[in-house]
Amino acid sequence: MDARTNERYRKRLLELREELRREGAVEIEPLREGLEPTEKIDEDAAPLTEMNQVIASNRNRLRTRRLQQIAEALERLDEEPDEFGLCESCDEPIPPRRMELQPWVHLCITCQSEQEEQDAPGSRKHLTDYR
Repeated sequence: MDARTNERYRKRLLELREELRREGAVEIEPLREGLEPTEKIDEDAAPLTEMNQVIASNRNRLRTRRLQQIAEALERLDEEPDEFGLCESCDEPIPPRRMELQPWVHLCITCQSEQEEQDAPGSRKHLTDYR
């Protein structure tokens, strides 16, 4: 990839990183806030609070993962600028549209799909898997 394109991706990655940092972590509402140790939790409100905790935790985990992916992409861009934008698995160029939308990716769509299929726990088995 040429230096101008790499600089455009660097700028986009830095913008995305700054945006995620500005948003900050999602507050996780405690289940027992304001209750004395001897008081019982409101059983009607508890499921909603627990669901909100799970959602906030998942969003924080995704945010942390995305920040890590951006940091890794910036590192790849610094260390191997000529290989940035090439699939790490098949060495084919990652389509420009994919790079524009997700400049942190390091696999083409085909290789990403194959990896996700292999990593999926309990994925469906095909008849040919039992030969």
